[in-house]
Amino acid sequence: MGVETLEPYDDDNIFARILRGEIPARPVYEDDYAFAFHDINPQAPTHVLVIPKGRYVSWADFSAKATDGEIAGFVRAVGAVARELGIEEGGYRLLANAGPNSHQEVPHLHVHIFGGKKLGPMLVTS
Repeated sequence: MGVETLEPYDDDNIFARILRGEIPARPVYEDDYAFAFHDINPQAPTHVLVIPKGRYVSWADFSAKATDGEIAGFVRAVGAVARELGIEEGGYRLLANAGPNSHQEVPHLHVHIFGGKKLGPMLVTS
């Protein structure tokens, strides 16, 4: 069963350029599988992005094509970042947008970690 992504991976997307060191970032965490850095437009007192180092557009793409080691390493990295940020006790939110209806702005899988305040409802209803 093949998996089609909504769009091909773009090697010039901003996260690919951050991973190559072409664009500066304020790092929080890095290992063989993931890189985490502060969001340039924070939506909460703590707002960090965690990205896999591989070329993956979305969760569907990542879950179909990444190795077991990449998947485990990325998931562990997200947990390690939350621990390092010291936000586990008060709680935090993970958000991963996938595709145009979710408002995914960068075609590279990424997880937002929000914390540091009460975050309110998950979605605004209309």
